[in-house]
Amino acid sequence: MRLIYLLIAVLTMMCPYISFANNNGLNIPIILYHNLNPTVPGSMTVTPQKFEANLKLLKDNGFTFIPLKDAVAYLQGKRASLPPKPVVLTADDGWESVYTYMFPIIKKLNIPITLFVYPGSISSSKHFLSWDQLKELKNSALVDIQGHTYSHPNFKIAKRNMSPASYEQFVQKELFTSKKILEDKMGIKVSLLAWPFGIYNDYLEKQATKAGYDMAFTIGYRTANRSFKPMEQPRFMIVDKLVDQTYKIILSSATTKKKIT
Repeated sequence: MRLIYLLIAVLTMMCPYISFANNNGLNIPIILYHNLNPTVPGSMTVTPQKFEANLKLLKDNGFTFIPLKDAVAYLQGKRASLPPKPVVLTADDGWESVYTYMFPIIKKLNIPITLFVYPGSISSSKHFLSWDQLKELKNSALVDIQGHTYSHPNFKIAKRNMSPASYEQFVQKELFTSKKILEDKMGIKVSLLAWPFGIYNDYLEKQATKAGYDMAFTIGYRTANRSFKPMEQPRFMIVDKLVDQTYKIILSSATTKKKIT
């Protein structure tokens, strides 16, 4: 699965990109991290030191970190403006390192973050957050919790291997049941979704809308703006070997009109 992430990253990084002010309002980089670890390498793992340096780089270059919900309100046309050079920080899956390494850094730098978590992972092993840790993060003024399905499936593979009826039930659990679990466990309203592996289609988008998600996020090395459909907003995924290249794109406020599907 991690190889799939890496391939998506490499392929999308090879897409041509340009920097421009478009007719769809502000371009908002939404950054996606996964795991932090000071010693153990991984394709989607960066060191806490690198993570902190990345965030400071954006601050030093005049970017303003804003909550994802503020960006969503702007993208929906419900908010007229945002601070200069807005940027959003997110993290997927619910790794324990969010609590151990990431949280102290965002507290020090006073940066809001949205965690997209899937309930199937929480309290499942020492590598993932516990429900108690997640609640502690939620109770801070900086952390927002949102949905990432129930089990982080590859929807394409699931559809190939299931009958239509079974797949429909499967999607219900991944999009509807997972949302209710998070809401009940955390005492929150879940209105945003991150697609596992960046995979989605028209059917999944319609089901996500029915489930009550206002916006969903995929993977794509381009800035979010109002030209994208609500269920297809892109994020810059941070991959270990492409961190520096990715931040060069973000610093240039690059975007393309092409969407990942």
